[in-house]
Amino acid sequence: MTLFRRTNRLPGKDARRDDNRPNDDADVPPSLQHTLDNFKDCMDLVHHAFPEINVNLVYFGHLVGAEELSRDVTIPLTNIRENEVQALLTRNQYKLTTNSKSLIKGILNGEAAIFHNDNVYLMDVYKPEARSIQQSETETVITGPHDSFIETASANLSLIRRRVKSSHLKVIKLEVGEVTKSIVYLLYIEGIANMEYVRELTDRINLIEIDAVHDGNMLIQYIDDFPNSVFPLFSTTERTDTAVSKLVAGRIVGILDGSPSVFSAPSSFFEFMASPDDYYQRWATGTSLRVLRFIALFITLTFTALYVSVTTFHYEMIPEALLLTITESRSKVPFPPIYEALLMEVTIELLREAGARLPTKIGQTIGIVGGIVIGQAAVQAGFTSNILIIAVASSAIASFVIPSYVMSASIRLVRFGLIIMAGILGDLGIALGIAYLVVHLSGLTSLNSSYLTPVSPNNFKDWRDVFIRAPFWALRRRPSQSRSPNLVRNRMKK
Repeated sequence: MTLFRRTNRLPGKDARRDDNRPNDDADVPPSLQHTLDNFKDCMDLVHHAFPEINVNLVYFGHLVGAEELSRDVTIPLTNIRENEVQALLTRNQYKLTTNSKSLIKGILNGEAAIFHNDNVYLMDVYKPEARSIQQSETETVITGPHDSFIETASANLSLIRRRVKSSHLKVIKLEVGEVTKSIVYLLYIEGIANMEYVRELTDRINLIEIDAVHDGNMLIQYIDDFPNSVFPLFSTTERTDTAVSKLVAGRIVGILDGSPSVFSAPSSFFEFMASPDDYYQRWATGTSLRVLRFIALFITLTFTALYVSVTTFHYEMIPEALLLTITESRSKVPFPPIYEALLMEVTIELLREAGARLPTKIGQTIGIVGGIVIGQAAVQAGFTSNILIIAVASSAIASFVIPSYVMSASIRLVRFGLIIMAGILGDLGIALGIAYLVVHLSGLTSLNSSYLTPVSPNNFKDWRDVFIRAPFWALRRRPSQSRSPNLVRNRMKK
């Protein structure tokens, strides 16, 4: 991963430029020699000369489409005489440039530069190689669309435009990264999205000063309201239908060129518990699955911590029929329950990380065989008890039920804190840990909007798409978190 630097200087303030950074060439007139000097030692730069008509062509071969370049540039220049060149270059598709900065930027953006006499023209023939549109491997669904975003921003924009055929879908183009100069597109639907959020998000991205941004998940860490929180404050997705649903709900969608993940804002904690499958199945089935996810959230947070608390401080909470089994299971374990639990939780995380980093077929083998072998061996060796293995396995399985991988990782991290609190203070420690968690979540914001919307502040009507998935006839109201003030005023007038 390339290292990058972030500074705190604001636009409009005088800032000293690094000595090793090239001049921006804003006032330098464009010329062929100056352009070739800027791209010195760039072996991928193509320089094609047409001496019979006094024309030079400069471009990056891997950024342009061969068919577009041949049709719009090479063939027309080959089949004309010198006195006809100027008439050709006055056509609309050829753009005259007057400074070297815009010329160099155009070449880097996949345009072909045409030098004729003292004038330079740019022709957009950008068409780099890109992978085909495929199904997302991280957000699979049983029913519904299977197309997902890719690393090319133009292709991602086309996927959204195909679904939102409205002139009210607006796109703002920004640039981030002083070296990479990555393009960021902010999408919103005019009249539905709250323009205060659009302006706030635009200002935050414009204030970023960094050398490079490689992915959308990296970008959102620079515009978080609370960058030190373990919880994700911006929702990310690779699914086209999910991004479109966010737009229609009044949220802002961000696309970073080079990243298959798009982000949306503002977001709430409960968004991460919803899956596209909820809306592609009958509402009763979707509701039951959503309730199951909240049960899984409670299990993955507290199950192992409850084991530590009960076996350390609160044996009276265990039914008498089960007490003998737990006592017998723990009789050979030389560690206190908190060490035993942390040991197994760390082991599970190691297996999970190994399975994610190894090739797919080997990773599945490591996850299944490793878990069974290590778990059975740990029990036989007296390092842990059978009951803890069940608790840890149940917590791990429950964490997989959470649709968002980023939120699942955050919950797993919080679980370690609850285990430590349970080992120190028992049930009181779990209660204090959960209370702190609720207070922390209540204080978080996403684009200055409450992270626990619609629970805090409470909006009971929005609960129809939070804890349950109500029938579609009951979901005609857009979420209060992202609803435009204009829509609110119009509704009040009615």
